Amino acid sequence: MSTRRPTPLRKIALLALDVDGVLTDGRLYFTARGETMKVFHVRDGHGIKLLMASGITVAAISGRRSPAVGTRMRELGVTTVIQGCADKVAALQRICAKRGLSPLACACVVDDTSDLPLMSAVGFAAAVADAHPLVRSAAHWIAGAPGGRGAVREFADELLRARSVQH
Repeated sequence: MSTRRPTPLRKIALLALDVDGVLTDGRLYFTARGETMKVFHVRDGHGIKLLMASGITVAAISGRRSPAVGTRMRELGVTTVIQGCADKVAALQRICAKRGLSPLACACVVDDTSDLPLMSAVGFAAAVADAHPLVRSAAHWIAGAPGGRGAVREFADELLRARSVQH
Protein backbone atom coordinates (compact mmCIF):
# COMPACT_ATOMS: atom_id res chain seq x y z
CA MET A 1 0.00 0.00 0.00
CA SER A 2 1.04 3.58 -0.56
CA THR A 3 2.62 5.36 2.39
CA ARG A 4 1.04 8.67 1.36
CA ARG A 5 -2.22 9.41 3.12
CA PRO A 6 -5.01 9.30 0.52
CA THR A 7 -7.55 12.04 -0.06
CA PRO A 8 -10.85 10.97 1.56
CA LEU A 9 -13.10 9.49 -1.11
CA ARG A 10 -15.90 11.93 -0.31
CA LYS A 11 -13.61 14.75 -1.53
CA ILE A 12 -12.84 13.19 -4.92
CA ALA A 13 -14.21 15.36 -7.76
CA LEU A 14 -12.69 13.60 -10.78
CA LEU A 15 -11.97 9.99 -11.64
CA ALA A 16 -9.31 9.30 -14.27
CA LEU A 17 -9.57 5.86 -15.86
CA ASP A 18 -6.96 3.98 -17.79
CA VAL A 19 -8.59 2.01 -20.60
CA ASP A 20 -6.67 -1.14 -21.57
CA GLY A 21 -6.59 -3.45 -18.56
CA VAL A 22 -9.07 -1.32 -16.59
CA LEU A 23 -12.14 -0.69 -18.73
CA THR A 24 -11.15 -3.73 -20.81
CA ASP A 25 -9.49 -6.99 -19.81
CA GLY A 26 -6.31 -5.80 -21.49
CA ARG A 27 -6.45 -8.18 -24.43
CA LEU A 28 -6.38 -6.70 -27.92
CA TYR A 29 -8.33 -8.37 -30.70
CA PHE A 30 -7.31 -7.69 -34.31
CA THR A 31 -9.44 -8.42 -37.35
CA ALA A 32 -7.89 -9.65 -40.60
CA ARG A 33 -7.98 -6.02 -41.79
CA GLY A 34 -6.03 -4.88 -38.73
CA GLU A 35 -8.92 -3.28 -36.86
CA THR A 36 -8.67 -3.44 -33.08
CA MET A 37 -11.66 -4.64 -31.10
CA LYS A 38 -12.21 -4.19 -27.37
CA VAL A 39 -14.76 -5.56 -24.93
CA PHE A 40 -16.27 -3.32 -22.24
CA HIS A 41 -18.31 -4.49 -19.25
CA VAL A 42 -21.82 -3.06 -18.93
CA ARG A 43 -21.52 -2.80 -15.11
CA ASP A 44 -18.47 -0.56 -15.46
CA GLY A 45 -20.45 1.65 -17.80
CA HIS A 46 -23.33 1.86 -15.35
CA GLY A 47 -20.91 2.78 -12.55
CA ILE A 48 -19.49 5.58 -14.71
CA LYS A 49 -22.99 6.92 -15.37
CA LEU A 50 -23.81 6.81 -11.65
CA LEU A 51 -20.64 8.75 -10.82
CA MET A 52 -21.38 11.43 -13.39
CA ALA A 53 -24.97 11.70 -12.14
CA SER A 54 -23.59 12.30 -8.63
CA GLY A 55 -21.35 15.15 -9.85
CA ILE A 56 -18.06 13.34 -10.23
CA THR A 57 -16.29 14.05 -13.52
CA VAL A 58 -14.98 10.97 -15.31
CA ALA A 59 -12.05 11.11 -17.73
CA ALA A 60 -10.61 8.31 -19.85
CA ILE A 61 -6.86 8.62 -20.46
CA SER A 62 -5.28 5.97 -22.66
CA GLY A 63 -1.81 5.41 -24.03
CA ARG A 64 -3.33 3.78 -27.11
CA ARG A 65 -5.73 5.08 -29.75
CA SER A 66 -8.89 3.18 -30.58
CA PRO A 67 -12.12 4.20 -32.29
CA ALA A 68 -13.90 1.73 -29.99
CA VAL A 69 -12.88 3.77 -26.94
CA GLY A 70 -14.26 6.96 -28.46
CA THR A 71 -17.51 5.20 -29.33
CA ARG A 72 -17.94 3.70 -25.85
CA MET A 73 -17.13 6.94 -24.05
CA ARG A 74 -19.58 8.91 -26.24
CA GLU A 75 -22.23 6.30 -25.49
CA LEU A 76 -21.65 6.81 -21.76
CA GLY A 77 -21.51 10.61 -21.99
CA VAL A 78 -17.84 10.85 -20.99
CA THR A 79 -16.59 14.00 -22.69
CA THR A 80 -13.00 14.04 -21.45
CA VAL A 81 -11.26 11.35 -23.48
CA ILE A 82 -7.56 11.54 -24.20
CA GLN A 83 -6.07 8.81 -26.40
CA GLY A 84 -2.52 8.22 -27.56
CA CYS A 85 -1.31 9.88 -24.38
CA ALA A 86 2.39 9.51 -23.58
CA ASP A 87 2.26 11.59 -20.37
CA LYS A 88 -0.85 10.94 -18.31
CA VAL A 89 0.29 13.19 -15.46
CA ALA A 90 0.56 16.17 -17.82
CA ALA A 91 -2.85 15.27 -19.28
CA LEU A 92 -4.37 15.15 -15.80
CA GLN A 93 -2.79 18.49 -14.92
CA ARG A 94 -4.36 20.06 -18.04
CA ILE A 95 -7.75 18.58 -17.16
CA CYS A 96 -7.46 19.87 -13.59
CA ALA A 97 -6.37 23.36 -14.70
CA LYS A 98 -9.36 23.57 -17.04
CA ARG A 99 -11.73 22.62 -14.19
CA GLY A 100 -10.02 24.52 -11.38
CA LEU A 101 -9.16 21.31 -9.51
CA SER A 102 -6.12 20.08 -7.69
CA PRO A 103 -4.81 16.66 -8.75
CA LEU A 104 -5.28 15.73 -5.09
CA ALA A 105 -9.06 16.01 -5.68
CA CYS A 106 -8.70 13.26 -8.28
CA ALA A 107 -8.64 9.49 -8.15
CA CYS A 108 -7.47 7.03 -10.76
CA VAL A 109 -7.99 3.36 -11.55
CA VAL A 110 -5.04 1.72 -13.29
CA ASP A 111 -3.42 -1.65 -13.92
CA ASP A 112 0.22 -1.41 -15.03
CA THR A 113 3.55 0.16 -14.13
CA SER A 114 3.34 2.83 -16.83
CA ASP A 115 0.66 4.41 -14.61
CA LEU A 116 2.76 4.61 -11.43
CA PRO A 117 3.45 8.33 -12.01
CA LEU A 118 -0.28 8.99 -12.36
CA MET A 119 -0.91 7.09 -9.13
CA SER A 120 1.57 9.36 -7.35
CA ALA A 121 -0.02 12.50 -8.79
CA VAL A 122 -3.61 11.90 -7.65
CA GLY A 123 -5.17 12.05 -4.21
CA PHE A 124 -6.47 8.48 -4.33
CA ALA A 125 -5.02 5.65 -6.42
CA ALA A 126 -6.95 2.44 -7.11
CA ALA A 127 -5.91 -0.72 -8.93
CA VAL A 128 -7.79 -3.56 -10.56
CA ALA A 129 -7.40 -7.00 -8.97
CA ASP A 130 -5.11 -8.29 -11.71
CA ALA A 131 -2.88 -5.21 -11.77
CA HIS A 132 0.89 -5.60 -11.82
CA PRO A 133 2.24 -6.31 -8.29
CA LEU A 134 4.04 -2.95 -8.12
CA VAL A 135 0.79 -1.17 -8.97
CA ARG A 136 -1.11 -3.11 -6.32
CA SER A 137 1.53 -2.23 -3.73
CA ALA A 138 1.28 1.49 -4.63
CA ALA A 139 -2.53 1.55 -4.55
CA HIS A 140 -4.68 2.94 -1.75
CA TRP A 141 -7.46 0.51 -2.77
CA ILE A 142 -7.58 -2.69 -4.84
CA ALA A 143 -10.70 -3.99 -6.56
CA GLY A 144 -11.83 -7.54 -6.06
CA ALA A 145 -12.57 -7.80 -9.79
CA PRO A 146 -10.03 -7.82 -12.59
CA GLY A 147 -9.88 -5.17 -15.30
CA GLY A 148 -12.76 -5.25 -17.75
CA ARG A 149 -14.83 -7.36 -15.37
CA GLY A 150 -16.50 -4.85 -13.07
CA ALA A 151 -13.53 -3.33 -11.22
CA VAL A 152 -14.55 0.20 -12.22
CA ARG A 153 -18.08 -0.42 -10.94
CA GLU A 154 -16.65 -1.61 -7.62
CA PHE A 155 -14.67 1.60 -7.27
CA ALA A 156 -17.66 3.67 -8.35
CA ASP A 157 -19.67 2.03 -5.55
CA GLU A 158 -16.91 2.95 -3.07
CA LEU A 159 -16.95 6.57 -4.20
CA LEU A 160 -20.74 6.73 -4.05
CA ARG A 161 -20.82 5.13 -0.57
CA ALA A 162 -18.30 7.70 0.66
CA ARG A 163 -20.63 10.45 -0.59
CA SER A 164 -23.64 8.66 0.93
CA VAL A 165 -25.26 8.42 -2.51
CA GLN A 166 -27.79 5.65 -3.05
CA HIS A 167 -26.85 3.51 -6.02
